[in-house]
Amino acid sequence: MAVGRLLLDTHVFLWWNIESARLTPEARNSILEAELVFVSAASVWEASIKSSTGKLKLPSPILEGFGSSGFEMLPISFSHAAGVADLPFHHRDPFDRLLIAQARAEGLVLVTRDRAFEDYPVEILWA
Repeated sequence: MAVGRLLLDTHVFLWWNIESARLTPEARNSILEAELVFVSAASVWEASIKSSTGKLKLPSPILEGFGSSGFEMLPISFSHAAGVADLPFHHRDPFDRLLIAQARAEGLVLVTRDRAFEDYPVEILWA
């Protein structure tokens, strides 16, 4: 079953770029068959911070991985940022909360393995 419009969680985007076996076949096929696949500017920001502090080792610069992916960039709008205020604190990570707000605002299916997301009113495709 193809899903129309997806938003990849940061770890899913990174797994996609390195062709990780941790990404389920269902998630991989859904990404391949989706009408549109988005990566949030929040994910690039998060990965860049973790890379610069040594918490994440990237095989190539994050923008290089994005450029070769064929995915669409989802900028952070004022309404996305303000949407975080409406979310209960099931999840405390500010990047993940922003992804949830973006998925809700844009009507996107969020692709993640983070089980803390299941407590939010957003459609999830488990990775």
